Amino acid sequence: MDFFNNLYNLIINFINSSSIYGPLLACFLIVIESILPILPLFVFISIIFIAYGYVIGFIISYILTIVGCILAFFLVRKVFTKHFDRKFRKKMNIDKLMKKIDKMKLSTLSLIIAIPFTPAFLINICAALSKMDFKKYFYSLLIGKVSLVFFWGFIGTSLVESLKNPKILIVIVIMLLGAYIASRLVTKKLDIE
Repeated sequence: MDFFNNLYNLIINFINSSSIYGPLLACFLIVIESILPILPLFVFISIIFIAYGYVIGFIISYILTIVGCILAFFLVRKVFTKHFDRKFRKKMNIDKLMKKIDKMKLSTLSLIIAIPFTPAFLINICAALSKMDFKKYFYSLLIGKVSLVFFWGFIGTSLVESLKNPKILIVIVIMLLGAYIASRLVTKKLDIE
């Protein structure tokens, strides 16, 4: 129990003592996470939620997540699309998949974006490499990122708070495990890979 209290205090002290630099670094990393998938988005959103509170933390995280996704979209579209079309689209029969992505409904894309465990970088890359209209992609981001940012902010702050009370941490782990098992069952039942 002392270990969890010490870890909780360490995290809170870091956020409070680093004045503006800790949250600014988290803001920068939220934008970068949309391009580099190895960074843990939920950690950065949690830091911002803890530093600025739920309302301001949500607004900052929401805007920065969208900015990062848009930057990734345009980076891939401007830099890699011609190379991708030349090297892979025809040779690997990816054209059918790209056409399906092009024709994806706004509601479907919004739902995929809203799922917390969907890798944002993959959505950004697929949307950019397809011929999807930017307007559809943008509105899907605006709609889908609301629940994603709220989910990660709530889970992240609850996780940090749970360091004081390990029972909350156990409930969160069980919930995440349940979500994973449910997604695997749906995948098998609907034959989705």
